Amino acid sequence: MSRPAGGPARAAVVGGSTGIGRGIADAWAAEGIETHVFSRSRPAGPGADRLVWHRLDFRDPGQAERALRAHLPADVSLVCYSAIYFTARREPFLETDETDWLDQFAINVHGLARTLKAALPLLRPAAPGLFLHISSEVVYNAGPNRSGYAATKAAASSLIRSVALETDADDVTFVEALPAGMVDSPGIRARRSPDFDYSGYMSPAAFAPLAVELARTRGVPYAGEALVVHEDTTWTPVAAGLPVSQSRPLDPSLR
Repeated sequence: MSRPAGGPARAAVVGGSTGIGRGIADAWAAEGIETHVFSRSRPAGPGADRLVWHRLDFRDPGQAERALRAHLPADVSLVCYSAIYFTARREPFLETDETDWLDQFAINVHGLARTLKAALPLLRPAAPGLFLHISSEVVYNAGPNRSGYAATKAAASSLIRSVALETDADDVTFVEALPAGMVDSPGIRARRSPDFDYSGYMSPAAFAPLAVELARTRGVPYAGEALVVHEDTTWTPVAAGLPVSQSRPLDPSLR
């Protein structure tokens, strides 16, 4: 039996222990939605006690598939894919380590595909279920000195659009969201110098209002759109204006 939009929901955020995924997971949990987080590391800090954590590592495909099969709620209505891997530093394509290159595909592309295969049959009975994919400005601007990230995020976005065309929109709504600027997260901080100034960076919490809106509407008003989330928590469709490129000349403190 279908669950109406706005009714009781269970959610899953793949890659939800930190960063944008955590911002979305916290927003859904704060709305009283039972929110399951799949990630390598356990969520920590304020709000972590409201999240149901399951260990998942897409670099071990068998483990990842078992975790999704065993722990995705059978009546899940909302799924967000925010898992991401980018190299420890920006560097030219010819200097890219092969392991880093393959890990980006394992997580950014193959992990998304595995999540779609596991989640879509469970989302359809929600009529509509929501699948939210966290995209990036590199899909539209390319990414010099981060070619693997640009290639995999473009592939992931194309995968989402292709699967959406195969899927009845009354069953599953597909929405993509991406930040207008750099987001302060542990992954980014690992690439910055200790004295780096993050005052111009977005907070993952900027995604909370959109997450709540998508949960309320199951994304129906935004079906098929890619939404740029701004620092002030508003959002605009990519069609209204491409996001600004975050590429810059290589600098030892910013790679």
